[in-house]
Amino acid sequence: MLSSILDGKPDGAAAVVVPGGPAVTYGELRSSVDGAAGLLAGAGLEPERPVAIALGNGLEFLIAFLAVTRAGAVAAPLNPAYTADEFAYYVGDAESQIAVVPPGSHPARDAADSLDVPTFEVSLAGGELAIRRAGVPLSASVDPPPPAADSTALFLHTSGTTSRPKGVPLSHGNIVESVRNISATYGLTGDDVAMVVMPLFHVHGLIGVALSTLATGGTIVLPPRFSAGAFWPVRQATGATWYSAVPTIHKILLDRADADGAPAESFRFIRSCSAPLSSGLMEGLESRFGAPVVEAYGMTEASHQMSSNPLPPGQRRPGSVGMGTGVQVSVRDDAGNEVRAGCRGEVCVRGPNVMGGYVNNPEANATAFWDGWFRTGDQGTLSEDGYLTLTGRLKELINRGGEKISPVEVDQALLSHPAVAEAVCFGAPDSKYGESVRAAVVLVSETTEDDVKAHCADRLAAFKVPETVYVVQDLPRTSTGKIQRRHVAAIFLE
Repeated sequence: MLSSILDGKPDGAAAVVVPGGPAVTYGELRSSVDGAAGLLAGAGLEPERPVAIALGNGLEFLIAFLAVTRAGAVAAPLNPAYTADEFAYYVGDAESQIAVVPPGSHPARDAADSLDVPTFEVSLAGGELAIRRAGVPLSASVDPPPPAADSTALFLHTSGTTSRPKGVPLSHGNIVESVRNISATYGLTGDDVAMVVMPLFHVHGLIGVALSTLATGGTIVLPPRFSAGAFWPVRQATGATWYSAVPTIHKILLDRADADGAPAESFRFIRSCSAPLSSGLMEGLESRFGAPVVEAYGMTEASHQMSSNPLPPGQRRPGSVGMGTGVQVSVRDDAGNEVRAGCRGEVCVRGPNVMGGYVNNPEANATAFWDGWFRTGDQGTLSEDGYLTLTGRLKELINRGGEKISPVEVDQALLSHPAVAEAVCFGAPDSKYGESVRAAVVLVSETTEDDVKAHCADRLAAFKVPETVYVVQDLPRTSTGKIQRRHVAAIFLE
């Protein structure tokens, strides 16, 4: 069902453009996906069982992903930069039936071998996906029956910020619904060209950009990785109309804009998701690149997008992640009761794009839902007119002597200092108050710790002002560009 997003598109229309590589039409992409799905089914691929995919961004990944789901199996993409030990954990935890790997030696191949999981090596040959097992090309082909809407298409792990990663199964129906929501939110059409700068092993790049664009007949530009130096030349060559990224990438592009000769008018819109976007960065992007910037809110468990600010003439509110997009959004207290507009509580969502529950984890499932509402673990407020503002992760709230402090609020105060480029606040054990407030910042100009703290004191209650501000050259990030508080805290608290 998921591969049906390619149906109904003109055969000759451009589907994928690889900078410096091939341009693939919808007809060619359909043929490649169907051919690869037939070979996988002919090799005995079992429906409803995961297939680990350890490929980087590229046409090989896209064809392999769609072919696995077309064959009725479950795609389980993994970060190709993982170590062999990391691959072994995720391949084993998913109980993968095979691992799809690139040619040559690779940690994923080593991990699969250690688990006695067969490896299928894939490469492009004349636009088609060549698949080999033990060096022998697959040749027998079987036409697999289409998968049901409620069958699992995608298996991912949560980032595990507060516990060990949990397995998230997303059905064909979940993903198709999410793709519809995203496409409708931004009015995507066959005229749109999307630059894929986020990794496809993450829902942001895969569902939020690639599948949503293909579902509406648009074109995706698919480089092997994000390159700030190549970004604007590729945009000019392809006529890209939008891109979506984490704030880290937006900031890199903005900082380099003049040196890279970025145009004053660029995209139809720019989307930001997967981490909080500061109002200063939003305003800077809009001013320099001449395009509206919309911040969205997504989670793996909801097949990515749950809310978004609207495009003009709708109102974009800095600091807000907008309104529910085909998803019901509710803010609830500790007992699961809905709170009044403007009051803080846990953000909960429900809709056909939300997963039914974690895999083999009844303990997590018992606490993940309230009467059909998925509990995001995020704290936030909902305005009278339905705009959602996030104030932090519930488990990241700092409890200083009984006062609950949102680290996001402190982040925003720090980022409003003209010398602060990046900031992250976190809690530290304290013998007197239980926890104290600390922060790490990256500077763009000279200042002192005392000046930063004084700046915060003008904007925050005294108990929220960081007791210590660490000045660093850079902040640790995940493979998708997120800054995780627990990682930052661990470094400085050691």
